[in-house]
Amino acid sequence: MKDFELLLLDGTNPSGVSMTRDILAAAALLAGRSGEAAPRWGLYSIAGGRVDLQGGIGAQTTRLPARRAPARSVLLVPGIWVADARELRARLAADDCRRAIRHVAAHVAAGGQVAASCSAVFLLQAAGVLAGRHATTTWWLAPELARLAPDVRVEANRILCIDGPVLTAGAAFAQSDLVLHLLRARFGARIADGVSRVLLLHERGEQAQFVVPAMLASGDALVARLTRRVETALPQVPSVAELAAELCVSERTLGRRVQRATGMGTIALIRSIRLHRARSLLQASRLSIERVAAAVGYQDATALRRLMRKAAGTTPAGLRATLAVVPPRKAGVSARAKRA
Repeated sequence: MKDFELLLLDGTNPSGVSMTRDILAAAALLAGRSGEAAPRWGLYSIAGGRVDLQGGIGAQTTRLPARRAPARSVLLVPGIWVADARELRARLAADDCRRAIRHVAAHVAAGGQVAASCSAVFLLQAAGVLAGRHATTTWWLAPELARLAPDVRVEANRILCIDGPVLTAGAAFAQSDLVLHLLRARFGARIADGVSRVLLLHERGEQAQFVVPAMLASGDALVARLTRRVETALPQVPSVAELAAELCVSERTLGRRVQRATGMGTIALIRSIRLHRARSLLQASRLSIERVAAAVGYQDATALRRLMRKAAGTTPAGLRATLAVVPPRKAGVSARAKRA
């Protein structure tokens, strides 16, 4: 029996497959050197044989085994490449996805864990295993998940949600957060931390740092107006009550519309707008951290540092360092040439 069954479908994001394979291979290597149990995994598909991943990359797979009770393996489903919600709906209607959906439902019914990232979370929703649970997906598909599944608590700002036997993760590269969490839960902190150090990975809490608010709100005119109002009001953002009054709706109606359109609450949306502006200022200006904090509505830099560490796993200074762009060298004679 494998500890992890990696389910591949046509068009699966190659990054999700390779990240999972590399993380598990590193864990097996570290476990072997320390004499601990090593994770076992395999690449599977509905029919077996070669699966064409996105971009023309192929992977050889084994046919998924018939479900047995109890199921002790974790079924891992990386995201499928889609351009928008319409393409996602068409993809889910294909035969291999319909069969995968049935397999997911059977796996959970047999007591197994299932974990999916990005667009693959919609396979779990179609299988009925998200009902009544907390879940996340890539932030730009979160409104579609909220629309399809009103019985699911969609937390679009989260990178990882764990609710019973069901684990969901954000955009494609959140597959690494998902696998690291599963390693930690099944094989202990030492193996997971060792893999993080070897592969230079870190586990993050939120994907709010990556959200482009205007894009997220584009499907709802009211929420788009709210987003523009908050962006233009920075740093002095009105209260939620004042914003609702300006938009001629109740706070409850506003919250419901924001949740349906973005998969997050009104306060979380405002926070993501502040964070997006802060990232832009850190990248494009030489303002001090204190002045960046003031520009997005925080009285001191401590609140911004706290928000950024929670969302990005780093400080504003650390984020600025990773976003820094080396300025182009000025034209003219170099200093060495002048000295020559």
